[in-house]
Amino acid sequence: MKAVIIEDETAAVSSLKAILVQNSIIPIEVVAELESIEESIAYFREEPHPDVIFMDIHLADGLGFKIFEQVEIEAPVVFTTAYDEYALQAFQVSSIDYLLKPVTLVSLERALSKLRLFSPEER
Repeated sequence: MKAVIIEDETAAVSSLKAILVQNSIIPIEVVAELESIEESIAYFREEPHPDVIFMDIHLADGLGFKIFEQVEIEAPVVFTTAYDEYALQAFQVSSIDYLLKPVTLVSLERALSKLRLFSPEER
């Protein structure tokens, strides 16, 4: 399963990638790491959409929700954030889960189990 990570903190990207490798639910290949709203919009306009997106909400150039205003996201989104006040807004877009940082293997595998329900080829 191909994934894109949208996150502006290098340590958070490294941590998430390490946990993705450890998961036993679905093999995940990270095909892109994006750091900003601007970079993400450009990517999704030009590249094939992944099977899943892991997205932080607070990015250096604003709230990640702005991406959804500029481009139609076809992939399910797992939000990974330190802020709990955006949960309701997250579920108004293509979100399948909302994980608070630091993301743990248990919470990630719970999200991937939900993702598998939406991805028939992964059942």
